[in-house]
This record gives sequence, structure tokens and C-alpha cells, in this order.
Amino acid sequence: MTTPSETALRSALAAGASDARSVLEELVRIPSISAARDHAGDVEAVVARVAQLAQEAGASTADIVHSGGQPALIATWPAPADAPTVLLYAHADVQPTGPLDAWTTPPFDPTERSGRLYARGAADDKAGVAMHLAVLRAFGGRPPVGVVLFVEGEEEIGSPTLPALLREHRDKLAADVIVIADSGNAAVDVPALTTSLRGLVDAVVDVQMLERSVHSGVYGGPVGDALTALCRLLATLHDDNGDVAIEGLHTASSSAPDVPEDEWRANAGVLSGVQLMGTGTIHDRVWMRPAVSVLALDAPGSDEAINILLPRARAVVSLRLAPGQDAQAAMKLLTKHLETHAPWGARVEVIPGALGEPFAVETIGPAYDVARSAFADAYGNAVVEMGTGGSIPFVAEFARAYPGAAVLMTGVGDPESRWHGIDESLHLDMWQTACVAEGLLLLRLADR
Repeated sequence: MTTPSETALRSALAAGASDARSVLEELVRIPSISAARDHAGDVEAVVARVAQLAQEAGASTADIVHSGGQPALIATWPAPADAPTVLLYAHADVQPTGPLDAWTTPPFDPTERSGRLYARGAADDKAGVAMHLAVLRAFGGRPPVGVVLFVEGEEEIGSPTLPALLREHRDKLAADVIVIADSGNAAVDVPALTTSLRGLVDAVVDVQMLERSVHSGVYGGPVGDALTALCRLLATLHDDNGDVAIEGLHTASSSAPDVPEDEWRANAGVLSGVQLMGTGTIHDRVWMRPAVSVLALDAPGSDEAINILLPRARAVVSLRLAPGQDAQAAMKLLTKHLETHAPWGARVEVIPGALGEPFAVETIGPAYDVARSAFADAYGNAVVEMGTGGSIPFVAEFARAYPGAAVLMTGVGDPESRWHGIDESLHLDMWQTACVAEGLLLLRLADR
């Protein structure tokens, strides 16, 4: 049953909806691409702006901290007597845009079309940042629970300095419930709690065949080139069905009903006639099994090609990990595979890169019961539980650091949001509903 305080909260969120959107659009206009060195100042700027907005929303402290990497914000609202403390997480950095001419409208110029806001970071994850701020403003800066707002600036590059930050600021970040607004809903009107995440490791593989470039006509035949050797090596990462061929990796399975393949293909933008890779249900392949991709190649572009045999070539290989897989062990298995499958005696060096642990949670306990109730009342539909194929290194790190805290991964995107892709977007009505859901969550956690 809706209480007077819940009615007041809904009214305050509705009254502040225009301001909330303005904040979101302001943050989106800052091109805070953490992977690009020339945008380091933008990452600093967006975190600094969120700190100002947190102070305006009543934060008693708003500290920008560094632990050797990109900045993060830790802002606090002290807990009322006997109330729990809730950590609200989101990240303010974004992925690179990809080809600018592929976007329908400029990626950092937020544009509404058919009820969706199109921009890089609109869904991932500045919607999460702006949602937290909107909820805190709706409470007049005095939320019914203690709040720690944690906004980081390096999630999109794997949160490499997060472990150090946790060690240095452990007490400030301690909470009874951790709400991570960096996931998706099952549909715009169906809320979801994400219960599993794949982990991630990546590496650069460097293949060398020759001391120097040589003429492809004079030496081609008995002498191989590094790019061809690299291509053959990369092809060994999958079997003929498209399943990952790296031996020893963990796999699991999901009991969730499978999704229609045509719907999945449409959301992913798979071309007509192109087969899906791997075997098993789509949910198993995306949530519960490893996946390997080649993200980049260091080689001449087609407009730079000349008739030489390349002495050296490199690629970035990304490996997503099933829940239950140890990330360090997976890096060793990936390295072993690349080193032992090199063709023609090519010299191979594997340079380890990012590493993030997978995560899985059982949604048992009072915090999860409250979340299901609050979200169902906000959306008008029951909460579903689902996995995701993405990786959020923050989650496993925080779960280890605070083993007694309940971890709630909530949705600000939907299946059409195109996170990390061209024309990323946010469904605006769903986002407003997500704000109501989070506000109701905080109210009901206080009652518990």
C-alpha cells in the first residue's frame, strides 16, 4: 500500500523530472572517454561536476579521490538513527564513440527521438549518475537512510585502481546495501535484478616472423608473414561451431527460458544469413559461458598496403568469463593457448591486460524482498532476475570487500539501448520509472 511519504516522493520526482533531465544532458555533453588520454581532462571535469551536484543535493561531504588512476567521487549523507546505509554506485566515464559519421546525430549532443535520448553515455552510465542525484534531490537532501554516493571515472577501462581505492577508503564506502545502477531491464516496463556478470581478461598478442620487412615476390612462398601467422593463430580461439576452444575454461548453465532467436538477432543487428556462433541456449551463451573476441589489429590499413611481408603483427584479444571462473587462472589459460598454437614456429609474446572477476549472487534476504516490492510497485510488473554478458569489475571487488552487504544490480538501460554501440540511447519514460523505483527502495529500506 502506498504511504503518504511515498506519494510525496512520487510528486517530488515528477516535479523535478525536467531538472533531472537537464542534469543528464549536461553530463552527457562532457566527452569523458576514459580510454583516451586526450579526454583525461573531461573525466576530471565530469567527476568534479557530479561532486558539485551532490553538494547541491545536500551531501555533507563530497570528496574527489584518486588512487593512481582516474578520479572518483565519494559523497555522503549521514544515516538517521537506526537506519541502514546504502551505497549508490554509477560511473561517469564512457566508451569511445566509434566512427562519428555512423551516428544519426552527434554522440555528445543529446537528442530525443521517439521518446529516447540518443547520446554516448545516455544509458551507460550517466543515466545512473543522474538518477541517484534526482532521487537525493527528491528527498530534499535528507534521504531516509544513510547514503554513500560513489561515482567512478574508470569503469569503462576495467576499474584498474579500484582495489587500491577500496583499501584507502574502506570505511567511507562501507554500507549495508549496495545499489549498482549500471545494468539493464528485461523491457522498458519489466524491471530486472541482474544476478550474474561475466568476468573479463584481455591481452595483446604479438607475433613476429622476420627481422625486417622483405619483398613479397622475392621471398614469398618459403617465407611467411606475421599477419598471416597472427590470423591463423586467432582462428584457433574458436572451434567450427563458434564455441570457445581454449581448454580448461569454466562453463555454467541458466534455467531461464530462452529468448526468440529472431528477437535476439534484431536487437544485436545481426545481418540476414549470418549464423549465430556457439551452441546451447542464447542465455547460456551470453550469461554463462566464455566468449572470445578480437578487438583490434596492429597492421597496415588497406590504403597503406605495399608488396612486403610484414615482420610483426599484434592484436588485442578479449575473453569474457563465465561466473565461477577465476580471472587469474583464465589469463593463464588464454596465454597458454596463444603461445602453444602459433603456426610455423612464429614467435609469440602475450602481454596481459585488464582483469575483472565474474560475479553471481543469490537474491535471498530482506533487502532483495524490499527491492522486489519497490520495483514492482514502480513499474507495475514483477521483477525478473537475469544474467548479463557484460562485466562490471567493481561488483566482485565490492562483494569481497563487504561480504555482509546485499548487492542489488538495477537497470537503467533496456534491450534497445545499444550500450557501447552506435546510437546508444535511453528510454526516457523508463528512466523516470527507475527513479521512482530507487526512491521507493530507499524509503522501504528505512522502514525495515
